[in-house]
Amino acid sequence: MIRSLCRDCLVDAGGAEARRCQACGSPRLIRHPERDQLTIAHVDCDAFYAAVEKRDRPELSDKPVLIGGGKRGVVSTCCYVARTYGVRSAMPMFKALQACPDAVVIKPDMAKYVRVGRDVRALMLELTPLVEPISIDEAFLDLTGTERLHRASAAIVLARFAQRVEREIGITVSVGLSYAKFLAKIASDLDKPRGFSILGRGEAVAFLAGRPVGLLPGVGGAAAARLAELGVRTIGDLSSQPPERLFAALGREGARLARLSQGIDERRISPERETKSVSSETTFDTDIAGHAELEPVLWRMCEKTAARLRKADLAGRTVVLKLKTADFRLLTRSRQLNEPTQLAKRLYDEARAMLGAEPASQRYRLLGVCVSDLSEGADADHGDLADPSAPRVAAVERAIEKLRDRFGGTAVIKGVGLGREGATSRKRPGP
Repeated sequence: MIRSLCRDCLVDAGGAEARRCQACGSPRLIRHPERDQLTIAHVDCDAFYAAVEKRDRPELSDKPVLIGGGKRGVVSTCCYVARTYGVRSAMPMFKALQACPDAVVIKPDMAKYVRVGRDVRALMLELTPLVEPISIDEAFLDLTGTERLHRASAAIVLARFAQRVEREIGITVSVGLSYAKFLAKIASDLDKPRGFSILGRGEAVAFLAGRPVGLLPGVGGAAAARLAELGVRTIGDLSSQPPERLFAALGREGARLARLSQGIDERRISPERETKSVSSETTFDTDIAGHAELEPVLWRMCEKTAARLRKADLAGRTVVLKLKTADFRLLTRSRQLNEPTQLAKRLYDEARAMLGAEPASQRYRLLGVCVSDLSEGADADHGDLADPSAPRVAAVERAIEKLRDRFGGTAVIKGVGLGREGATSRKRPGP
């Protein structure tokens, strides 16, 4: 017999026919024939940045809130009130404000969001050590074998967890529960905000069949277009394709997608999720053209990226320059170094050369620097006959970083970093 669990009072709310909890009257019930057999979950904080700001500023609770970098930037996060106006994350800010002119725009406070994200992560780790972070505000959890520890099924434990996040941290989460990672992630999106959805083995294939193929992990625009050429637009279309046809079109990726279309995902939850890249970027208040104007900004992005590499004890061999033109075209250029680096100077030398190859007359709205092909920090900047200065430059950059930690981020500014805001923001340490 299928029973219902009340998500508000956490008691047995009655049978499958119940519409409200018999104890408290809440309509927020969890019922599913596989409820107590499933143990793979995806937890996603609802409109995370905006939720944290509303928590800290209760007067904004019923107002549309946008988190982003001003009129020239994009929307990092928008609250659910703003979404009723058609605003979405990654929308250009000026378009968002056209759709919702009364929105309150707040500049991101990443240090605060990281702290709150860590608080949520700590509560997850009390449930199971098998927590795989996906981003600052979402993670996979594997609660297999924890029933005896918690004296409850994974579904009940997760419902308690969601309540605890609301009570102790002051934000809300949505939970997806299934037997496979990608299905748990799909489920967590089904009933936002404050959702709790379950996708079991008995319904997975039928549920997926009518959904667009882009719902599957790893299917971006290019793969979806290639599949559309084969007449494959839904996951059901994909599942009916002969394996050899998918292999001819997509190689081994075709076989992976075929398995996913059948609800098969054998990936395990890995607590140690590898960092694949480290980056910094900025969106300009007004479009910038000319290498002389862009180079000071480029240097500051290289310094930020290098500092993040050192903090994470990582180094990288591939330098990527990211540019977004005034008409929103995204350009990326990359170069590979002879050895891994953590040095802003090395990042800048490569990124500046790539920037110099671009037309000087082109106007840009965004510039960023990314480092990939990562390894341990100990592998970085040993120098060679071609560049014996690397250890000395590394020592200088570490010394500058210590001064900034002590006296502030603008305590020491290299000449290349002055210009385009830098000339007016220079400060010296106090007496």
